[in-house]
Amino acid sequence: MSVDEEPTSIWMLPERQERSGPGRRPGYSREQITRTAVRIADAEGVEAATMRRIAGELGTGAMSLYRYVPRRDDLFDLMIDLAMSEIELPDGPSGDWRSDLALLSGRVRATGLRHPWLIALLTGRPTLGPHLLRVHEFALGALDGTGLGIDDITALAGMLSDYTHSAVRRELGWLEEARRTGLDPERWKRDYMGPYVRQVVESGDFPLFSRSVLDSRIAHLTPEERFRHGLDRILDAIAALIPSPP
Repeated sequence: MSVDEEPTSIWMLPERQERSGPGRRPGYSREQITRTAVRIADAEGVEAATMRRIAGELGTGAMSLYRYVPRRDDLFDLMIDLAMSEIELPDGPSGDWRSDLALLSGRVRATGLRHPWLIALLTGRPTLGPHLLRVHEFALGALDGTGLGIDDITALAGMLSDYTHSAVRRELGWLEEARRTGLDPERWKRDYMGPYVRQVVESGDFPLFSRSVLDSRIAHLTPEERFRHGLDRILDAIAALIPSPP
């Protein structure tokens, strides 16, 4: 978008309604374009999901798709929201804020791992699509009624979101390194990092690091267990801030 172009959210632009018929060019939809983009990004990375590539998949010219999705940033917003639509949540919070937030965080993690490009896009640009708002509203609603003010509710929901996104990015990094090197995470730690870590431990220069290697159980947890362990610490921190009932 140029500096002179008026920024307009894709969510404020009505979708073109076109019909296919004899003598007409094929009609498309934002959802059709977005699903194609997501399929390409899942397989090859978000950089591959260009309008030209999407148009090729749909059998049309790239310029025809700009009538539906004017800018690449708009495409990113649509992709993010389509992925967020996969997060299944109850119609409303259950009243057990801890269970609700644990459910939400786990499902965001699963969606982020299913779409490796999602978290980088989601944390790299402000966006407020309807499905993202639905997820955010659920997080806020889980803490509403706990006695916290709206500032604390917003901040704590953001803290939980930051933890979840960070954990997913770290997990994706491990998976990408395993793909790049051909080593699974356990072999990478044992064969690649292991000799150096042993050298550091034997040097005695970093006693707390050595203790974390030798005595901590976290290093031996599965990714799912490690995620749950960190999530429990975040939820414990939130619980400590919730006022006790009179």
